[in-house]
Amino acid sequence: MVPAGQVEGCAHMTEARRGGQDSPLEENEPGRQDEAGPGGDAQTWYRRGLDLLEKRSPAAAAQLLERAAAAEPDSRMVREALARAQFDAGWYAAAADSFRMIVEASPADDYAHFGLGLALARSGAPGAAAEYLALAAAMRPDLPHYTGALRGVRATLRARDQADGTAGTSAGEAG
Repeated sequence: MVPAGQVEGCAHMTEARRGGQDSPLEENEPGRQDEAGPGGDAQTWYRRGLDLLEKRSPAAAAQLLERAAAAEPDSRMVREALARAQFDAGWYAAAADSFRMIVEASPADDYAHFGLGLALARSGAPGAAAEYLALAAAMRPDLPHYTGALRGVRATLRARDQADGTAGTSAGEAG
């Protein structure tokens, strides 16, 4: 059984990342410096953020990727990397917000549904998580980590329902 608040499947979003389904980040003008951050532009922050994410420094990656997302708000690729970094840093509510932006912009993005579902589950909302994980699993039934995460969330919901039913029975018997 999966403990409450935990989800079967990936320990880190980087382990579940799909390969290059997004369009590449638009190249910025050569030499352009953004005043919002040190040492570069959105492309530089994105690349450095991905490097930090690969090196298991998700909080540092998220800081750079937040800058890149602010500079390139319509880039799904940047938003996805930011959401993965936020998730891996344990910032589940922020990750859910980032994944939700992708889902709203691209409802057919199975990975965004999966990420949103995992982030909601980890932030203590398994009911909402089940909806997004079910959509992801329906879109890509060939991915076992999608169906495994859905099974984990459903097990958490069943355990909560059973606990609520037991608590109600005990209270009723006491009276």
